[in-house]
Amino acid sequence: MTILTKIAAILFLSILITFPGLAQQRDSIKAAPMADTTSVLPDTMAVKDGHLQTAGKSLKTFVLSTPGDFAQMGHILGKDWRKTAAYLGGISLLVLADKPITQWYQDHVEKNVNYKLPKLPGAGSSRFFYGNDAYLDYAIAGLYAGSLAGNYKTGQMAALNSAKALAYSYLITQVTLKAIFARERPDPTLSDGKPPRKPYTDNPHDFFNFRAINFGTGPTGTSFPSMHATAYFAVAKVMAMEFHNYWIPYGAVTVIFFADVDSHQHWVGDMVAGGLLGTLIGQGIVSSSRLMEKKQAEKKEREKQMGINHKHKIDFNYQVLPAISTNMTGLTLAVSL
Repeated sequence: MTILTKIAAILFLSILITFPGLAQQRDSIKAAPMADTTSVLPDTMAVKDGHLQTAGKSLKTFVLSTPGDFAQMGHILGKDWRKTAAYLGGISLLVLADKPITQWYQDHVEKNVNYKLPKLPGAGSSRFFYGNDAYLDYAIAGLYAGSLAGNYKTGQMAALNSAKALAYSYLITQVTLKAIFARERPDPTLSDGKPPRKPYTDNPHDFFNFRAINFGTGPTGTSFPSMHATAYFAVAKVMAMEFHNYWIPYGAVTVIFFADVDSHQHWVGDMVAGGLLGTLIGQGIVSSSRLMEKKQAEKKEREKQMGINHKHKIDFNYQVLPAISTNMTGLTLAVSL
């Protein structure tokens, strides 16, 4: 491995980690000319909470929004059923024609995209994510650590939601959908005309080969949908929505995904389905966390208004005293504000 390759990898990882800081600086510059301080300002302009308060609020949103994540995914699917039906129909057609498409992909993409990224420390130590996944894992961890140090709430939420996106992608694809669809992986050399090597197949319609759930990754597991495509697109969608920038997140995950691309061993339909599913997961997570933040802000505002009303409430004291004289006997009510 050349020194230039190592330098390029270090620079690439640095871009992933420092990108949120650039986004924070951009938000500050854009918000600076605003004169109306009563408007809703980004967290770089508003009066900030302390480091612990910001971290606590981020973690609170992260936890409380979790039950609503899947509700938001369902809402996104149901909001435009025509679009959902079109996506499902497109994936079905792609699966039907997957053999010639995947064969072309193997011959023209996998054979020509052959760059590698240097292996990072700790890569391959997890049975769930391995190799180049460490670039994504380290970038998310670096983003969270840097955002904690910089008291940057958006960065903390982006990192937390990205970690949640990785977890959901694993549970939905690797544990659930792959076990249900149980599609065999394609032979890595479909165009050679030879019988497929075990455990691969040359039949794209070879579904429902049920076996024990494979909690790890590799050729012995089933293929539909691609867990890596799901996870990478889910994280990219989270980052894009949080920082309002699509080029850097999607560009970064594309570079990571296509490094050592032939190791994925997927039908093209697996990867397209995974990308669409990951987009849904990422959008649902961010939408849910924003909805929870809105509810928390509204609750805080109601409590504030209740406090103000209580503060300005008219208080009074009263006393009831006996009144006895030569002319009458009774009670006297004395009220003081």
